[in-house]
Amino acid sequence: MSIFGKIMSTLGMGDDKPATPAPAAKPAPAPAAATVAAPAAVVAAPPVTAITVIDVVAQLSSRAASHAEPLNWQTSIVDLLKLLGLDSSLAERKALAQELGCPADKLADSAQMNTWLHKSVLQKLAANGGNIPANLLD
Repeated sequence: MSIFGKIMSTLGMGDDKPATPAPAAKPAPAPAAATVAAPAAVVAAPPVTAITVIDVVAQLSSRAASHAEPLNWQTSIVDLLKLLGLDSSLAERKALAQELGCPADKLADSAQMNTWLHKSVLQKLAANGGNIPANLLD
C-alpha cells in the first residue's frame, strides 16, 4: 500500500474492495435485409459512484485532543503523520513527497518539502472526499 494510501486508510477513506467491472453490453443482432433499420441502441453510462465525505478535521482534532503530546497537524506534516500513528521520519516523508510528485528543488530542502507535502496531502485528502477547510488548503 502506498504511503498516501495508508493515510487515507487510517482516516477511513478509500475502498479496500476491488472494483467490480460493469457488465459488457451485448451487441444487437444485425437486422434482416427486409426489415427497416431501427434507431441505434442507447448504451447506458456506468453508474456514478458517490464520494463519501469524511470529516477529516473532526477526526484529527479529536485525535489531537487525546494525544499524549501537543501536535499541530494544521501546519506540520510531521505532526500530522504522528497523529495518524504513521512513520514521520525524513526518509518516509521524502518517499511520500516523491509519491505525490514533489518538485526536485523542494525535495532538496526539507523545510520547503515539508511545507509542500503538508499542503499536498491536505489537497489530496480533500480531492478524495475529505472535508478540509479552504484556509488549510492555501
